[in-house]
Amino acid sequence: MSFSTEVKEELSKISNLANKKLVKAELYGYLNSNNVSEVNQELKFATESEYNINRFSKLLNNLKIEQYSIEMAGKNFSITVPKKEVNELKNVYHNYIVEESEEEKRAYVRGIFLGSGSINNPRNKYHIEMALKDTNVAEKVVTILEEYGILFKILNAKKCSIYSKDGEEISKFLAFIGANSAVLKFEEIRVFRDMRNNVNRIVNCETANLAKTVDAAVKQINAIKKLKEMGKFNELPDNLKELAELRVKNPEASLTELGQMLKEPIGKSGVNYRLKNIMKMV
Repeated sequence: MSFSTEVKEELSKISNLANKKLVKAELYGYLNSNNVSEVNQELKFATESEYNINRFSKLLNNLKIEQYSIEMAGKNFSITVPKKEVNELKNVYHNYIVEESEEEKRAYVRGIFLGSGSINNPRNKYHIEMALKDTNVAEKVVTILEEYGILFKILNAKKCSIYSKDGEEISKFLAFIGANSAVLKFEEIRVFRDMRNNVNRIVNCETANLAKTVDAAVKQINAIKKLKEMGKFNELPDNLKELAELRVKNPEASLTELGQMLKEPIGKSGVNYRLKNIMKMV
């Protein structure tokens, strides 16, 4: 089962059917999604989720709308209801967004997500999207979400889709529509991903630093060998000769480690200074 399907299954089980206002708001959300089509004075909602189709029918039954039919074609379910049955609802709630309560707004947005929303598995990437009836609906939904500190963007005017690719915003959205279990799972995955990314950044950084250290050590050892070939090695001061011999014998050692190996230990900057003097003589 996909993460998107899991979220919709959880939402479909929310117990708010006793509140007629919330039922109307959620159904109106469904009707504003682009998965509801109109043919011959009938409205048709299609989905692959059995839980979703059951939720839609429960909303209709709760509002005493009983003239509908449910069909199944392959993996798809569809429910058809005469347009006249929901016309009154659409007329009453057309401008309800600004005036109604927070719970009704939550129900309305939940209905839209159930109607046409999709969310990627957060293990792979953060992306949530809802396809809406028209541009006006898209703008109104974005405005509702902004009111509660949730930032979504309009994908484009033609598709009338809104989306977010931000993990924090997606988590807040799931909480807003009542998908509490999904929020916990999403956050668990998000924490794991963030930790993994941090580890990868640290490993990459350390790998890069190690590569630089190895490259510098190879150049230093080659320079020391060159000095010996030229017969110049014995011209080095004793402190440089000591460090040079240690470098050749310990190619993997860091500057700090080399400094601690000297008879009279010195710090990293001191070792670096002496090695640069050796390099200058080549």
